Amino acid sequence: MSKAAIEGPPKGGFSFDLCRRNDMLVKKGLKGPSFLKTGTTIVGLVFKDGVILGADTRATEGPIVADKNCEKIHYIAPNIYCCGAGTAADTEAVTDMVSSQLTLHRYHTGRESRVVTALTLLKSHLFSYQGHVSAALVLGGVDVTGPHLHTIYPHGSTDTLPFATMGSGSLAAMAVFESKYREGLTRDEGVQLVAEAICSGIFNDLGSGSNVDICVLTKGHKEYLRNHMLPNPRTYISEKGYSFTKKTEVLLTKITPLRDLVEVVEGGDAMEE
Repeated sequence: MSKAAIEGPPKGGFSFDLCRRNDMLVKKGLKGPSFLKTGTTIVGLVFKDGVILGADTRATEGPIVADKNCEKIHYIAPNIYCCGAGTAADTEAVTDMVSSQLTLHRYHTGRESRVVTALTLLKSHLFSYQGHVSAALVLGGVDVTGPHLHTIYPHGSTDTLPFATMGSGSLAAMAVFESKYREGLTRDEGVQLVAEAICSGIFNDLGSGSNVDICVLTKGHKEYLRNHMLPNPRTYISEKGYSFTKKTEVLLTKITPLRDLVEVVEGGDAMEE
């Protein structure tokens, strides 16, 4: 019997067995995996009367905070909203496209939009682009069949869950949901839990930050809580404000009266086909 068998299995802890191997592979030219981030925390949960969606408001361009208070909760239909993570232009373009398609469908049928219809349109579009449209979405809504919550990944795969998180702050937010979520939450309990999950992403993920937006969807009613929480207030504001010592000089000023332009156009001298 070997010595290892006598001592029993390892007691746990981090294993460094592959560190030497990985170091050797890097020295031989193998490029190690780089980190991946989308720079967002978006969440959703199903509560007793409907669905609650939440998002942070930080938009980044690499290491730069481009917008401190952007809107990441997008309108799909009066009873359906969608949180977006990934490339901001992609999430807005995709959700606007599906929103317009559902509007035409409502005009044609006279019926309320179904959440599964929005889900099918979104996942089909993303799958057709094989992940090149960088949009990770949390879709929520309430229709004739009740409340629905779905996650949609950039390649078109989907999940249907009672609570969900996406984005670079999703692990921090999921830790809150895993420990505190239960079925039958009231509206106030659900809003508080969603806000806590978003704050967890804000304070534990560099790509997430600023404020907390929340959207509460119930049967026949929508409540959009823009800037529901402001966990990062600006604590210092200079009394002098911003001062710009150098100003752009005006080198030339030319004023052309409007009637002179009209006379030139009517005469035909300035325009040619």
